[in-house]
Amino acid sequence: MVSYTQNELFSITDFAKSLSKVLSEIKGKTLEKVGVLKNNKLEAVVISTDEYERLKAIEDSMNILEHKGIYEIVKKRKTTPKSEYISMDEMAKKFDIDMSVL
Repeated sequence: MVSYTQNELFSITDFAKSLSKVLSEIKGKTLEKVGVLKNNKLEAVVISTDEYERLKAIEDSMNILEHKGIYEIVKKRKTTPKSEYISMDEMAKKFDIDMSVL
């Protein structure tokens, strides 16, 4: 869980009143992030566009790695001889799965 300092948390009312100042502080890196509270519950986090783009690039890279990993598994499975295949019933039995509940 992300922690916040006292100056990084704003009620939604205070955030609306100080929007321009808060955005300037985030852009100027005086503040890294701002948590916006509604009824004392964290509802949103405001970060700079640079930070958002950095996080988005990390997410995109992770997705590419995941897709590459899946592709490699599928590619490897294509080389498995059919003699090594097992039926769905055999697989269910191996993992103690009751096919009637599926």
